[in-house]
Amino acid sequence: MFREMRRKRQKLTDGQTYEIIRSTADCVMGVIGDGGYPYTVPVNHVLVGNKLYFHSAKDGHKIDAIKNEPKVSFTFIEKNDVVSREYTTYFRSAQAFCKAYIVENEDERKEAFRALCEKFCSSDMDRYEEIMSKEAKDALIVCAEIEMACGKEAIELVKKRG
Repeated sequence: MFREMRRKRQKLTDGQTYEIIRSTADCVMGVIGDGGYPYTVPVNHVLVGNKLYFHSAKDGHKIDAIKNEPKVSFTFIEKNDVVSREYTTYFRSAQAFCKAYIVENEDERKEAFRALCEKFCSSDMDRYEEIMSKEAKDALIVCAEIEMACGKEAIELVKKRG
């Protein structure tokens, strides 16, 4: 169902791929949007097991798209250094292909919110309960279960490692 990477020497291990997914603060999610056009949007995510979670407003283009077609993809960029003299880019990135759903289970929702807050607001967790009681009700949590993930890096980086 998923294509194999053409340039196999540049393929990252599963561990390296998931480390990019885990460590990046943001990514770009692609969905099938209105009229069958691709629609991409940046999201802040957290990886819990084999699931990506992010929060969203209750309405909008991405939520409508996910409800209509749950297949989504993500791009995570860890490194993107343009090397002008070499006319190239030293990159490390990952892709994930997922099936997304709006989290309805309250325990899963709370766990995902906590994981997001611990990743992005760790220095303010003393306010977690206060913020959740006031603002969490106005947001959705979306889960994207990873079906396949792969990572790739520039051939120059592969050669540097030997």
